This record gives sequence, structure tokens and C-alpha cells, in this order.
Amino acid sequence: MSYAIIETGGKQVRVEPGRFYDIELLPVEAEESVTIESVLLVQHDGELTIGQPFVQGATVEGTVMRHFRGRKVIVYKMKPKKKTRKKRGHRQEITRLMINSISMNGSALASSSAPTEETAITDQTVAEAPATEETAAEAPTTETTAEAASE
Repeated sequence: MSYAIIETGGKQVRVEPGRFYDIELLPVEAEESVTIESVLLVQHDGELTIGQPFVQGATVEGTVMRHFRGRKVIVYKMKPKKKTRKKRGHRQEITRLMINSISMNGSALASSSAPTEETAITDQTVAEAPATEETAAEAPTTETTAEAASE
């Protein structure tokens, strides 16, 4: 498993090919590719390359999936006994970035084999779906099986 640590939006993010990450807003349109050259660390097959501050020749390539706004943060300031109150809200602009590959000196160390679609975590397949009321009614409960065993 190869990974890299990149710097974007004033934050450091550990990225792997084939995964998407929510980062600060990038000035790129959706469905366009982005090359990030501020790579701080690259790990590939147990070999660790650390930059000072950046790794020379290392790049991370990704595709912008979409832009959206994060959750609202409420900032409430109050001075006691002064009747001073301020309530402000803020929503951060976020870019969802799919990492395609990690390259070192022009050769791809790791890349995603197949692009995956963005799916919500709450989506469940038929096999993972919890039992419905109908299937729960058909299945005998432990009380009814205990009563049948005692008779």
C-alpha cells in the first residue's frame, strides 16, 4: 500500500490512490485534473522518502469530483453584564478530490486501477440491508422457541 502526505489549503493530508478527500477549495472546475507538487512524504513498498520540506520530483495527481459547502459553524460571542451579543455563522467551501496516482520522478509509483464512483456511506446493498419487519415477523423469537422446547 503506497501513500503520500501532501500539503494543501494550509493542512497536511495523508492520501492514497483510489480514494477521495475533502480539502480546502481549489480554483479548478469540476471533472478537471489537478497535479499537486507539494508532497512532504512518499511511502512505497516499505521505502520511505521524506522531503526537506518537499520531496523533489514527487507529484500527486487527482481529479476534482465536485465543489460544495461544509457544515455551518456558529460563532457566538457574549460579554456578560454589557448586553453585547454577536452571532455569526460560517460555511467553508470544500473541494472533493479523487486521487488518481502518486508519481516520483515521472514514473507512477501507485495508481488507482479503476475509478470508483462517489457513494454515500449510508447507502446499503441488499446483502447489507438490515432485516425488515416482514422478515423479523417470520423468524421465530427466542421466547417462542423456548416455550416450544419446554412443551
